[in-house]
Amino acid sequence: MRFADYAKIYVTAGKGGEGMSTFRREKFVPKGGPDGGDGGKGGSVVLKGNPQLNTLLDLRYRKFIKAKHGERGGSSRKTGKDGKTEILEVPLGTVAYDAETKERIGEITEPDQKLIIAKGGKGGLGNWHFKSATNQTPQYAQEGEPGEERVVELELKLIADVGLVGFPNAGKSTLLSAVSEARPKIADYPFTTLEPNLGVVTSSDYRSFVMADIPGIIEDAHEGKGLGIQFLRHIERNNLLLFMVAANTDIAAEYNALLHELEEYRSDLLEKPRLLAITKMDLKPGYELDEQVKLDDDLEIIEISSATGHNIELLKEKIWEKLQGIETEESA
Repeated sequence: MRFADYAKIYVTAGKGGEGMSTFRREKFVPKGGPDGGDGGKGGSVVLKGNPQLNTLLDLRYRKFIKAKHGERGGSSRKTGKDGKTEILEVPLGTVAYDAETKERIGEITEPDQKLIIAKGGKGGLGNWHFKSATNQTPQYAQEGEPGEERVVELELKLIADVGLVGFPNAGKSTLLSAVSEARPKIADYPFTTLEPNLGVVTSSDYRSFVMADIPGIIEDAHEGKGLGIQFLRHIERNNLLLFMVAANTDIAAEYNALLHELEEYRSDLLEKPRLLAITKMDLKPGYELDEQVKLDDDLEIIEISSATGHNIELLKEKIWEKLQGIETEESA
């Protein structure tokens, strides 16, 4: 399935139906009062969360969406039928914005959660509502209200427990392939990963968590260079960030450069819990680094090799422990 994490759609909700202007006419009631019914409500355009989806691709090709109008009211105070609501199923993690004002309309984070992005118009009132002591036979009824019409931008920010953060060729896709059933494209050149990949990682005792392989960051990605902000936003949804730096690089420099890119994009991302995995340790004789890495005092570092499985189980355990600590803090 092709991936799309952005879509712009033009949505028009249905107009409310007209109120009816009629009078009660029966055999023995020649001068019955007004009995025109109300118009039906116009249909709305609604987003609905679907956990089986992971892309906005369908909405890239379906740009113009219209809900049905409400029907006209009937006699005997019968209300017209409401217009059919147009429901758009989207992945969890979808955020909706008004394209003109940039106002955040809302987000979808739960299965079957609904969000109205264009509200249908109210139906007009029938003439019986306007009867009064001074006007026993009102000849008018209300028009239905127009439905909302707007341009909506949708952004998908993947929801995952762990986000892999690293420069191209840091071994992110290889790790995801080694610990889950996900099969991302892997090759020895930059930007092998052109779209995020999700994998479910299962450890002992049936414990599991979701890991997201995010396309490699390059310097000045926060300014839109490389794949830039297009994928940096996916990091926002992750509970834990797993920084990945290859053992055959300047580890401290690469790690600090990654921190800089995240800070420039959104400084609060640095408040997220994180671990550092030094990858490709199989390239080092005896799986030992040339010198000790000196970084943050409280940063936990795990040296791994996805190719040989070195410390992979240890890494999974450390991630699980960290995630459980996050859950404990959130529930406290």
